[in-house]
Amino acid sequence: MEHKAIIDKIKKGEFENTYLLHGEEPYYIDLICDAIVENALREEEKDFNQSIIYGRDADPGNLIAELKAYPMMAERRLVVLKEAQDMKGIEDLEPYFENVTPTTVFVICHKYKNVDSRKNVFKKAAKSGVTYKSAKIPDYKLADWIITQVRASGYGITEKAAVLLTEFLGNDLARITNELDKLYLLVEKGTTINDIHIEENIGISKDYNFFELSNAVGSRNVLKAFTIVDYFVHNPKAGPLVPVVSNLYRLFKNLMLIHFLENKSKESVASALKVHPFVATQLMGAAKIYPPKKVAANIHLLHEYDLKSKGIGNSGFEDGELMKELVYQLMH
Repeated sequence: MEHKAIIDKIKKGEFENTYLLHGEEPYYIDLICDAIVENALREEEKDFNQSIIYGRDADPGNLIAELKAYPMMAERRLVVLKEAQDMKGIEDLEPYFENVTPTTVFVICHKYKNVDSRKNVFKKAAKSGVTYKSAKIPDYKLADWIITQVRASGYGITEKAAVLLTEFLGNDLARITNELDKLYLLVEKGTTINDIHIEENIGISKDYNFFELSNAVGSRNVLKAFTIVDYFVHNPKAGPLVPVVSNLYRLFKNLMLIHFLENKSKESVASALKVHPFVATQLMGAAKIYPPKKVAANIHLLHEYDLKSKGIGNSGFEDGELMKELVYQLMH
C-alpha cells in the first residue's frame, strides 16, 4: 500500500492494530507515524493513552505490558516504538503478535534499513496490520520527485531549479521538504520556482556552485569556470577542493560512458547514466567537446589532484592554487 493511501485511511479514523514501517528512507516512515500520532487520539486523551518508546531504551517485557493495557476513557491506546532498529530482543515481541490487543495501535518505526523478513516476529507483525517499506529514491529520480512534490503543493518549478536543489541538498527528503516549505511561505502560490527564487530564499547560489562549475568546464566556458573557481577560492566553504574534484570526476566519468553508448539519444543517455534528462542534455553537449582521449587524460588528471587534495604529492600548494591549476588543465 502506498503511503498516501495509508495516511488517507488514518485521517478517516480507520486504524490497523499494527503498523510495521521500515526501510532505508526515513522520510515516509516519519510522515506516516506523524499522521497516526496526530489522528489516533484527541489531545486530552494522550496523557493516559499514548506511549512513545525508543528502541535503545525498550525492554520487551515492559513494552508488551504497554501493548496489553486497555485505554482509559478513550477508544484506543497508541504505542509507538521509534528507532526500532536499535532495540535489543525485538524477537521477544513475537508472542504479542499472536494475540494482539484490539484496542491498541502499535507503530513500529524501523529506520535506515529493511527488517529481516525471515524472522517470525516480523512475519507475524505484518499479518496483524499494515507493512510499509520505505525505499530510498535513486539520485537520478530526485529532481523528478521534487517537481512532483512542488506541483502537488500548488506551485511550479523549473528543471534547473530542481536539479540545483538536488545538487546542494543531496538525497535528504526531509531537508528538501523543509527548505521547500520555507520557500512556499515567501513565494506566491502558483508561482513557477526558478533558480533565482532558490538563490534569494534558500541561500543556494544559482551561479557559484558545483553544478555550474561542471557545466562551465563541460562547455569549455573558460571565463565562467574561472569566475566560479575565484569565488570558491575567496569563499572556501562554498567550494572546498575535495568535492570540486569529486564532482568534476563524475562529469568526465559520465562523458566516457556516453562515448561508448551505442544509443546516444537523450532518453538513452539519461537512463544509462541514471541522471535527469535535463542533465543528460548538458552532458551530451560536453561529450561533443571532449573526445575520448581527452576524457581519459582528464580522468587520470583528476585522480592525481584527488591525491594532492589529500596531501599526497603536494609540494605545499594551497587548495585555491590547486583548483585553478586543475581547471585550467582540464579545459586545455
